[in-house]
Amino acid sequence: MSLFKHFTNGLLKENPSFVLVLGTCPALAVTTSGINGLGMGAATTFVLICSNVIISLLKNYIPDKVRIPAFIVIIATFVTIVDLVMQAYVPDLYKALGVFIPLIVVNCIILGRAEAFAQKNSVPAALIDGIGMGIGFTLAITIMGSIREILGNGSIFDIKFLSDNAKTVLIFIMPPGAFITYGYLIAIFNRIKQKYNI
Repeated sequence: MSLFKHFTNGLLKENPSFVLVLGTCPALAVTTSGINGLGMGAATTFVLICSNVIISLLKNYIPDKVRIPAFIVIIATFVTIVDLVMQAYVPDLYKALGVFIPLIVVNCIILGRAEAFAQKNSVPAALIDGIGMGIGFTLAITIMGSIREILGNGSIFDIKFLSDNAKTVLIFIMPPGAFITYGYLIAIFNRIKQKYNI
């Protein structure tokens, strides 16, 4: 399989959020705004790329019996880096994402790609796969966060485009709005896949 195919898999055919339905917890919890979705996606993408590369590099040295604990230690190392960098440089976003940054360690997307792909493929393939999956996840939760923010708050990326008296649909920035938005986006994405035979 070509490297380009590995990249596009994460965007379309195996999109982590809309096709594989992985990483649902942060997708539902932090997407009250587009900026939260983008921030969470960027953090997850960094961890995914770095852990994929390191796991692919070390695949022949990690004993089978301790494979999963070793993967978790590698992933946790990069999550700690993200956690400290975000706390230092983007404290507002760090507060908004809260506990979901440390929970990247147990994100199904990252552990799933480590187990299913990175440990079985070359470093370039693992790198490209991490980039594709990360961008696919980031786009999915940024779109979801933006839709919820537009409908529920009358703003996009914290830029208000409706007056304070304008009517918004408050449910979209509440937990039920996350489920409604996610369900519709999955349906739309699946319809597009069927129509264009992706």
